[in-house]
Amino acid sequence: MTSQSILEDMTTETRAKSLLQRIILPRPGEPLDVRTLYVEESQTNARRAHATTRTSLSIGAESEVSFCTYFNALPASYWRRWSILSSVVLRLELAGHGRVDVYRSKADGSRIHVQGREFAVATGADSVVVEFETDLAPFEDGGWIWFDITTDTAVTLLSGGWYAPIEAPGEGSIAVGMPTFNRPTDAVKTLAALGSDPLVLEKIAAVIIPDQGTRKVVDEPGFAESAAALGNRLSIHDQPNLGGSGGYSRVMYEALKTTDAEYIVYMDDDIEIEPDSILRALAFARFAESPMLVGGQMLNLQERSHLHTMGEVVDRGIFMWTAAPNVEYDHDFSKYPLKDRDNSKLLHRRIDVDFNGWWTCVIPREVAEKIGQPLPLFLKWDDVEYGLRARVAGHPTVTLPGAAVWHMAWSDKDDAIDWQAYFHLRNRLVVASLHLPGNGRGMVVNTIKATLKHLLCLEYSTVAIQNLAIRDFLAGPERLFQLLPSALGAVHELRKQYPDAVILPSSTELPLASHIGIGAVGEPANPIAKVVRLAKGLVHNFRPAHSEHHETPQLNVPTLDARWFLLSQVDGVTVTTADGRGVVYRKRDPRQALGLFKEAMRLRKELAARFPEMQQRYRAAHPQLTSTAAWEKVFGIDTKDGQQ
Repeated sequence: MTSQSILEDMTTETRAKSLLQRIILPRPGEPLDVRTLYVEESQTNARRAHATTRTSLSIGAESEVSFCTYFNALPASYWRRWSILSSVVLRLELAGHGRVDVYRSKADGSRIHVQGREFAVATGADSVVVEFETDLAPFEDGGWIWFDITTDTAVTLLSGGWYAPIEAPGEGSIAVGMPTFNRPTDAVKTLAALGSDPLVLEKIAAVIIPDQGTRKVVDEPGFAESAAALGNRLSIHDQPNLGGSGGYSRVMYEALKTTDAEYIVYMDDDIEIEPDSILRALAFARFAESPMLVGGQMLNLQERSHLHTMGEVVDRGIFMWTAAPNVEYDHDFSKYPLKDRDNSKLLHRRIDVDFNGWWTCVIPREVAEKIGQPLPLFLKWDDVEYGLRARVAGHPTVTLPGAAVWHMAWSDKDDAIDWQAYFHLRNRLVVASLHLPGNGRGMVVNTIKATLKHLLCLEYSTVAIQNLAIRDFLAGPERLFQLLPSALGAVHELRKQYPDAVILPSSTELPLASHIGIGAVGEPANPIAKVVRLAKGLVHNFRPAHSEHHETPQLNVPTLDARWFLLSQVDGVTVTTADGRGVVYRKRDPRQALGLFKEAMRLRKELAARFPEMQQRYRAAHPQLTSTAAWEKVFGIDTKDGQQ
């Protein structure tokens, strides 16, 4: 094909009407592993492609670059399933001479060539635009669409994006809400990111920050510069520490009362954001067949090429959140690219979810007005309950690939055993009373298993605050608002009584580990060995502890090795915290453990007997718990004049 015929084939009338997602490139200085989220380059290329801006790429002559990547391929199956679109348009502005080929994948990860063409710039012109429209029909179960560029001369991708062939409904205005608690540096960084992108700024009607900490965002260096880009759209509301639910409820309250924004965007204060993710989630919400919640996936903040969370559901048998079917945990794109059919095939399946974490989640205004405010849970399970509540009201949730933020991985937190364990269990019971059919016996039995494991692992403080969690749940829904500002303090006071809750800066604060009285502590090799080890652990925990091991630890146990099959065999060891910043000294105390176990079993018996009653009480109270009027009292807002 001649250059002239190529040019004649280029149409000047665009089918690209409304932007769905931009082609975005790595930030300057990104390491090679993070670059794989944006571009894949052939090993035969003479030089590496260079991102001249966040949306333009310089490619050397006789090179191949693939955009079959997390941030630049289009998750077509999600658009097929949930949107009103039947096709999408790829639009690229290019300089140079080469070829663009469009591919799609099936749900099993296999690749299919869709279409392709050469491009060249006309004499006297600076660039050429090419477009490809692709049908969404083949994507019912899964699949992505992407493109590759093969160059003859040096080529510059000046801009590109995936578009809808029709205009988006509505204006797409957003109120961004980010509650914060003593993370002013992170909050200012996120504000700067929001203000740095003109397309994001164009959609922002308001940025709402409930500041619940003692280290205020307004006092942080760089705040004035970050706030300047947002102008009078930024509002900060100082309030007591009401947890995530109190912060997000304030965001929703202010968004509905003081703005006309069509969508509310929830964001955590401890994330690193790719600004285009906001626009992608917003575009998806606007084109959704019916109003729905659109959340982003989570990338691992400390290993930034890793996709940590793909989507979550609630296991109705035990009423516990878990990974959705057919997901992969902590997938490393630098090791296994999206096009790796053998090792990345699960990423090509469409994943359906029950809810999305509020690290990034778009909630349509009409959904918020219809189903009410978040529950007063302080933290944990408020996002789950809201997703389940929306689902019952006819508004599903999607966790959208390619719309993601970087967030601290779950593996770097101790929240299943530290003070947050209280909120994990209490709020799990609250949400179960609202949404779990049946008598809840499977859930109760599951919590008993967890208690036994905590006791074997010498996590006595965890069991103590979980016992408190059950008592507070059984006290009824009337207590939830009362506990909102006070529960955290009560939990901290209770935990002080247990050595496993006292963090020391280092194991060097204690004598060197003695390594005395240590039996087999390695991981059992087979199921029979596990049963034997469990039996030995149970017997050991009924025996008196050797007091010398409470003065000198037997072992210094790394976080990765702190498992039941080791901890059930010892009397006193240090265990490193998940963040690596300290240790706790776990000391076996059979009398204390027995007392905690007896109380736990008494409470489980009461919980099982009274759960049907609690279901009725919490369901009856739900409208009041999620009402604007109830939250106004918490915020100290006078409904007559709107003043605080």
